[in-house]
Amino acid sequence: MAETTDPAAKPTPAFVGASWVALLLGMGAYLVGLFNAGMELNEKGYYFTLLMFGLFAAVSLQKTVRDRADGLPVTSLYTGIAWFALVVSLAMLAIGLWNAGSITLSEKGFYGISFAMSLFASVAVQKNVRDLARFKVEEDADGSDALSGAATATDSDMR
Repeated sequence: MAETTDPAAKPTPAFVGASWVALLLGMGAYLVGLFNAGMELNEKGYYFTLLMFGLFAAVSLQKTVRDRADGLPVTSLYTGIAWFALVVSLAMLAIGLWNAGSITLSEKGFYGISFAMSLFASVAVQKNVRDLARFKVEEDADGSDALSGAATATDSDMR
């Protein structure tokens, strides 16, 4: 995969809004379904933990890939751990749903799709947050804050 050094385009408000709506909709649907499910509390805890673990793994992987693309140092060990965590979260969800005899096939599909939607949206939201922070720093450096002597965020503050 070729690394690019092209500057990222500033995300549009529509894309930022759509990303947040998708994340909240995916997480909300998953959590409402989980709250209303006729599962034991330990099963609900398992699926909740998988959602949190999956979201963290997806954001961590996105950040790692983006750091590498931006030329920032990232160890191969951390990149491997991020990939492993994402694959494990997906595998644990698939195994859990495959073995869940107490829920119907349509419910299994619902959990799978809302989980996938949440992971994808979390990556988009993380990308937008990072891009918007970069553009804010550039605007502050070119704008009135630079003239007033106010401190601007460094690249490490955006990570």
